[in-house]
Amino acid sequence: KRSQYFTWSQKDFHTKAFTILLDARSQRIAESLGVGPAESSARCTVCHSPFQAVGPERLGPEAHPDEGVSCETCHGAAGGWLRGHTRKDWSYNTRVGAGMRDLRSLYVRATACAACHQYLEPALLKAGHPDLFFELDSQSVAEPKHWKDETDSWSGLREWLTGQAVALREMSWALAGDPQNDEWSIARWNGLAWLCATATNAAAMSSPILSPPIAPGRSDFTNMQTQADTLARRAATSTWSENSARNLLTALASSDGEFSAKGTAVPILGQRAKRLVLALDRLANALNQNRGFKLKVDPELNQLFEDVRTLDAFDAVAFASHLQAFRAALDKAG
Repeated sequence: KRSQYFTWSQKDFHTKAFTILLDARSQRIAESLGVGPAESSARCTVCHSPFQAVGPERLGPEAHPDEGVSCETCHGAAGGWLRGHTRKDWSYNTRVGAGMRDLRSLYVRATACAACHQYLEPALLKAGHPDLFFELDSQSVAEPKHWKDETDSWSGLREWLTGQAVALREMSWALAGDPQNDEWSIARWNGLAWLCATATNAAAMSSPILSPPIAPGRSDFTNMQTQADTLARRAATSTWSENSARNLLTALASSDGEFSAKGTAVPILGQRAKRLVLALDRLANALNQNRGFKLKVDPELNQLFEDVRTLDAFDAVAFASHLQAFRAALDKAG
């Protein structure tokens, strides 16, 4: 209905990305980093106000930094496709050929989104920036729709696994380039790598992720980057069914032993638990949409979300017990 622009301008929270830089918390973060005003620092505007990184000679008269994350941030520079992209005689391939980013490809879409929704400098987190957990499926559901979803009702699981793999690739790339990685970043990486390894092993994926070492070196990050990219390409075209989704949900819900065993640092267990709960939520959501009746696991899942809400106070033993309760409720749901 050619309403994409109005959906973005009236409903999409990406329009507020620049405005966020003007609030008190953003100013405190910038002050702590010593980078000057947040609304003009490249460390902030790279994601919150992308037009500031574009030379003025390339900007049209109606392009302004305070637009936040606008059409071209996601769809690519519009010089080649702006005039014709709404024409009825232009096919999708015509628009892509004119320079529009191919966001129907889940691999391309996840890569575009992860650029801002995944990587976070440890210094930014320490200065007060909220942590980032990129999850393509649920974040796409939350986004006001200005596109048509795939007709396949299991596409959400493809989005979920593709997004997790791309997030792992980007995280591994960042760590491979930093010889002085901090404990928090490594624990965060381990949590996501563990989830991808556990999921691909349980689902017998043809592009599995190897279990991450507790004390990784640069070569481990580099190898994981390659593994994750291979998985992302495979996951983007993967086939799901009620049986495969249910089997994976059951396998992940049966991982309570990982959290009750000794020997793994609590920060790592907390990051693993956070990723696991997000995965359980998306798998349960997909099954609820496709089974014709709802899995009655909401109280147990809500408890797991509460367990990982503040990782500073993460209790691995309690989480393992609550995960067992979730598995028991899942078995009763049939």
